[in-house]
Amino acid sequence: MSEESMSGKGRPTPSRKQAEQARKKAMKKPRSRKEQVVREREARAKARRRQQEALRTGDDAYLPPRDRGPVRAFVRDVVDRRINVAEYLLPILLVVVVVNVVNTSVVRVPEVDAFILLVWLSLIIVTIFDEIRMVRLVKRAVRDRFGEEKRRGITTYAVLRSTQLRRFRLPKPQIARGGALKTHY
Repeated sequence: MSEESMSGKGRPTPSRKQAEQARKKAMKKPRSRKEQVVREREARAKARRRQQEALRTGDDAYLPPRDRGPVRAFVRDVVDRRINVAEYLLPILLVVVVVNVVNTSVVRVPEVDAFILLVWLSLIIVTIFDEIRMVRLVKRAVRDRFGEEKRRGITTYAVLRSTQLRRFRLPKPQIARGGALKTHY
């Protein structure tokens, strides 16, 4: 037997009797409000676990509605395959703020103030130009792949995804930096 056929669902198949009992239990109305609350809480927890797993693996069936669909998966891959300036914006700006606080509280050096302002403004301008370039790339790629009508909402989705550090993005990136895009979505 091949390894593929040996890998199963990780548990034994329930007998007909067990399956019927589980089905009847699910259909049975709760006896009290307390029991109803417990069931609803368990159902929400199960849905949340399924969604968290989907965010890690990219399983489209259980993703939140804003991340579902082939167009969104394609946009994620286009954004994830490139290095975005915006994802480093927040950490660099935090360093700039710390340097500025140290400069103003310890020793006031006007040249450091000017340098901090120059770095801050330059970083913002470079980020804006990089985001414009990325949005144009995403729109063109989606139009070429899916047509004109599938472009609704992708600009905001792409910009928000590009501003997050790669390791903290959800759904997790499914493509390496510089990697080739999938042929079908």
